[in-house]
Formats: sequence, C-alpha cells, structure tokens
Amino acid sequence: MTVLRIILGDQLSVDLSALDDLDSARDIVLMMEVADETTYVPHHKQKIVLVLSAMRHFADMLRRRGAVVDYVKLDAPDNTGSFTTEVQRAVARHSPVRVVVTEPSEWRVQALVECWSSLTGTPVEVRLDRRFFASRARFAAWASGRRGWRMEHFYREMRREHGLLMDGAEPAGGEWNYDRANRKSLPARVAPPARLRFSPDLTTREVMALVEDRFPDHFGGLKDFRWPVTRADALLALDDFITQGLPAFGDYQDAMRVGSPFLFHSLLAPALNLGLLSPLEVCQAAEAAWRSGAAPLNAVEGFVRQILGWREYVRGVYWTLMPDYADQNALRATRSLPAFYWSGDTDMRCLREAIGGTARYAYSHHIQRLMVTGNFAMLAGVAPREIERWYLAVYADAFEWVEMPNTLGMAVFADGGQMASKPYAASGAYIDRMSDSCSGCRYDVKQKTGSNACPFNYLYWAFLIRQKDRLSGNPRMAMPYRTLARWPSERAAAILAEADAFLDHLDENHLHTGADP
Repeated sequence: MTVLRIILGDQLSVDLSALDDLDSARDIVLMMEVADETTYVPHHKQKIVLVLSAMRHFADMLRRRGAVVDYVKLDAPDNTGSFTTEVQRAVARHSPVRVVVTEPSEWRVQALVECWSSLTGTPVEVRLDRRFFASRARFAAWASGRRGWRMEHFYREMRREHGLLMDGAEPAGGEWNYDRANRKSLPARVAPPARLRFSPDLTTREVMALVEDRFPDHFGGLKDFRWPVTRADALLALDDFITQGLPAFGDYQDAMRVGSPFLFHSLLAPALNLGLLSPLEVCQAAEAAWRSGAAPLNAVEGFVRQILGWREYVRGVYWTLMPDYADQNALRATRSLPAFYWSGDTDMRCLREAIGGTARYAYSHHIQRLMVTGNFAMLAGVAPREIERWYLAVYADAFEWVEMPNTLGMAVFADGGQMASKPYAASGAYIDRMSDSCSGCRYDVKQKTGSNACPFNYLYWAFLIRQKDRLSGNPRMAMPYRTLARWPSERAAAILAEADAFLDHLDENHLHTGADP
C-alpha cells in the first residue's frame, strides 16, 4: 500500500504536511528537478543553484532518516522536463494507492496539481501548508467585506493571534509600529558588519557546474554564491543576523551604500522561502533578542513586521486575487523593460549599483528594489508584466507568491491601490538622502532639468502630470499635486518633453561611459 509523497523545491521542511504519517517502510518520497521550472523565466544562475542544491541536500537528509527518496535529477537522461510527466512516470514506477502533496505556493503549479489525479488515475490528496502564520482561508476571511486592505490592520491581528511582541493584550512598548524610527541614512562612520556566508560544498559545486553548462546565458554569475543550502547552515545564518545585523537593522533598514549590498539586512528570505527556516522561529529569535536586551524594540518590531506582516500579507493578496491579479495595469504602462536592467550598463549610479549587486549576489535589499529599480520602472512607464518577470528571474528569494504582489502592488502600483495606499514614486532627492550614490554619479541630483540633471527628477514630475487623472484624488498625493497646480502650463509641457526625450532614447544614449570613481 505505497503512498507517493511529493516534495516541491520550495517545500524543504521536515515538518511538511505531505510527510505527516510517512511510513518509511512502504512510502516513496518523490523530488523532481525539471527543465520547466528552470526556464519559465531566465532565472539567475545562483537562484537555480540554490534551489537544486538545497533540494539535493534535503533528499540526502531524508535518506539518512530512513526515507526512500525517488530523486529525478535535471540531467537524468530520461527526465521529461515537467512536473506532470514526471509524476506520471513515478506513478507508473511505484503504483501508489494515492499521491500526497502539500499545497503549492504558486498558482501555475496548483493548476498542474489539480490535473494529476485524472492524468494518473490515482487519488491525489492536497494538504494544507502549515508553514505560514495565516492559511489562505484565514486571510480570505480577514479580507472579505473590507472596503480596503491595509497590511497594518492585518499585521495587528496576526500579532494578537500569535502573541508575538505582545505584553498581554497590548503591543510591546505601547505602540504597534516603530517605522518612523527606522528611516535613517547611514552615517559614513558606521561600518556594516561582516556577514556569515557559506562556501559551496561538493554537492553545491556539482550543481554549479551543471548550471554553468546548461544555462550559460542566464543572468548573473556564480563566483559569489554563498547562500545556505541546508537547515543547519540556515540556522547559523539566523544566529548571525540576530547577533550582527538585528541591533542596527531598524535604524538603517532603508539606507543604501555603494559597495555594501547587505548592510544590516537579514539575508534570510531565500532560506525562509525554501522552507529551511520557519517564520515562527525567526520571529521568536528576534523577539528573544529584544527581551534579553540584545536588540532595540524598533529594530525587532521592524523585522517582525516584514515577516509576520508583509510576508503573510502579500501571500494572502496573491492567493485571494489570482489569477486576474497577474494582469493588473492600473497606470496603463506599456514601455519595454530597458536593456540595462539585464546589463547594469547605465550612467545612473544608483541603478548601476543595484543591478550590478543583483547580478553578483542574486540579491538587493527592499529599498533598492522598491525605490531604485521599482521606482524607475514606474516613473518610466515600464509594462508591469515586464518588470514583474524581471524581479522573478533575478532574485534568489523570488517566488511568484511573494514577488508578484510586491512588484505589482508596491513597486509599480499596477493594482491601483489594492495593496498599498499610494504609489512609491520619488525624485532623486530621496535616493540622495538615503544613499551615497549621487555623489559619484554622472548626473547632478540637485539639477531638476537639463542634460546633466538626475533623470529621476524630471521623470518624477512627468509621471505625476501623466497620471493626474488617476492619482490626484489620492489623499497621500495631495502635496505634490498642490505643487503642480501652481505650475504654468509651459513648465509642465517642458518637463514632459524632457522626460519623453530621455525615455525615447533610453537604451541608445544613456549607457554607462566610465568607471565608478
């Protein structure tokens, strides 16, 4: 009476519901590396290595615990290249009485799972994914009937429900949110700590060789691959963040510095999204640091809000609004993604730094994603689907359930306010305040117009002019629209013309022409 238990690549947790009641003497665990999953977007080489190496390590761990694992490697000669055909082959090999799988994290994979029973003639049991604070049904119940969704309201319910950072019925410290204390620029005298990184072992090096051979033209490089690929290493990474990064994380979580991609950020999202760490243990570790006096409350609350708040919220948005959510384009943006998003070849130093770091590490932190690459894409009118597919491809932590709402709802406001209360549009002044990129840039952030002006400056105002009918009624946009109302029509027309001239020749005339100073 064999049961075939399927573990997908982002389900690498020993307490996965699909492994409940596993009978090691009779059951088979199926794990599959398939071509479809490596190429539906041109994933960063490090992302592919991370997932495949973590899968292989997890399979080895299950075998050491006595499980029988049927593992299909990407380069196996009979690998058919898709989940569905590999499940069909596995059912033919093992003749199970049923197939058990934990609900997938992505819509397209769920659609595949729903067909497996009819295609194999075998019952398929889909179990709840318990690795989140809120189930899909829990979020849907919270969202139902609300005129508007806001993460802060959901976050407070999650705090109460799970008892994190609570003193009885009240929030620790007396306030729910310390975001106002977490917006400091990074002083030159403050040196970010060296962060724990992990040298590739034999298994990882074998996967690296495979990826270089099969995906030579994919984005990014492997020289700096140092992500944890086992739970043991992920726990070390968690401890490193709690001791080295968390104490200053709150103050400087929005800061950027050239040459320092990690700063005080956790670097835990890849391990969390693969299942090597649980969000509960991560939040509990942060809370313990505050209660022991090792980290201040503003840092711990800001970090917990990212995990318990935003991560859970975007998952709920994704599953409640898909599949239509993928096609949102409230601002009617149609421009193609600039070529420099793949090459980093631009004179805009902040973009060059963010994209170059992404190519090197498959990582940039949330402000680089939101206020640099995302902000530029929104101001330039890049089609949401193009920038969304780019984010999904280039980051090690990018799985569609978490990446898509962050892109469409936050970075480019394509959902028109379903997820966020305003577009996160900003001129060069914001980037100058929060980073040191502007001091070495070919463009002058203080100039508003002209050939030497920071493009973010005139693109920002051109964006507001173009989107006036859609955005001027937003209360949080009232101040810039009051400013615009005082402009003579000639000034607005000149800004639009300058923005159009820049954008129309973006990939031809605005390439990087020199080295950083």
